[in-house]
Order: sequence, then C-alpha cells, then structure tokens
Amino acid sequence: MRILVIEDEPAISDLLARGLAEEGHSVQVAATLTAARRALREEDTPTDLLVVDRMLPDGDGLDLVRQLRRDGDTRPALVLTARDRVDERVEGLYGGADDYLTKPFAFDELLARIIALQRRLGAATSPRIEVGDLAVDTEALRVWRGSDEVALTAQEFRLLRYLAEHAGKVLSRTRLLEAAWDMHHDPGTNIVDVYISYLRAKIDKGQERTLIHTVRGRGYVLEDRPE
Repeated sequence: MRILVIEDEPAISDLLARGLAEEGHSVQVAATLTAARRALREEDTPTDLLVVDRMLPDGDGLDLVRQLRRDGDTRPALVLTARDRVDERVEGLYGGADDYLTKPFAFDELLARIIALQRRLGAATSPRIEVGDLAVDTEALRVWRGSDEVALTAQEFRLLRYLAEHAGKVLSRTRLLEAAWDMHHDPGTNIVDVYISYLRAKIDKGQERTLIHTVRGRGYVLEDRPE
C-alpha cells in the first residue's frame, strides 16, 4: 500500500517511514501542508492512505483532509495529534478523518488501525488469512491446517493471528509480547517462547512442512518456506 505521511517532527516521521516500509508499504513523507499538496498533485501512482499530523508548520493537517473530502477524495486519512480533548477528536472525525490517534502512540497500535481501515474500506476483502495450507479466519476465530480444524485457546489464537497478519516478517519477542499480550518487555519472562511451543505442537507437529520458524537472535516468523 502507498502511504503519505504528513508529519514535521523528524523523529516521528523517520519512525513511521522506517516502520511502515518494513511492513511492506511504500512510504512518502511530507513535512508541510504545501509539500503534501504538491505530492498529491504530482503523484504518478495514487496514494492509498494518508497519515496526517494536525499541528504542521503551515497549518492544520485537518484542513487538508477537509479539502480532500470537499473535492470528493475518499481515500482514508488517519489523523495524528498531541491534542487529547474529546471535542477535538470529535472535530477530527467530523472533519473527514477516518480515524484519530493521540500522541504519543505505540507503533503497533498505528499498524492495527491501518489494518482496520483497510478492512473497513474494502482494501482487505476477506477475513481469511492463508499461509501455505494454514488458514486463519479472523472473524469466526477458527484455524485450519489443510482440511483439519485446529483448536486453539484465545491467547494462542491472538498470537497466531498476529504472526499470520505479518506472515513472512521476522517478529521479535518484544514485539510479540506487546502485540499479543499488551505487555511491555520483561527480560525475565519466556511466555512468548512457551506459547510458540504450544502453537508448534498444534500447527506443525506431524506435518511435512513446518510454518513457524525461529530466526536465531531475532525472533519468529510464520512462513511457508520451500523445501
């Protein structure tokens, strides 16, 4: 997906550009409304989604979203802001924003909101995620390996779903802990490794091809690798 990040704080824009690129997105950054309008006007391939900060050097990012909506532009916009008052969040949503995220925010929350926007607006046409012969139904909360349904606990499903949504990408233990358990890193816990072993016993045991792989020193990846 092509994403335009409109953010003037270098630390945040660099984080978003790097993180979103690692998730497989094509990212362009604009630090001002003027630069954003120019990028949208001159784009060869249409941008799929905008991540827009409200407080920019030359104005309010929400004004750009309002203008796009007046022009009939319906591409989704996720608005970022340091303002956390309810009335300002409501203003953003009424102003045409599809979602609203208050700074500071966790990068994984931003990713989750982008995925939700994709689903809501039809970019993701099916709740079914397939990796090799593994199928994860994120709406029915059911899992199959080939023709056999796999019974998982709620926590096992959360972990597998996150791995499936990022199939082919190596995910660190810290990231898995924060995403699947909503916990910050605790160097004394091995809960991620324990649940990975549970999943392997249910997903990979007895199969000709394994799907859950350990990347030494980095974490885990769900991937259908050729033999």
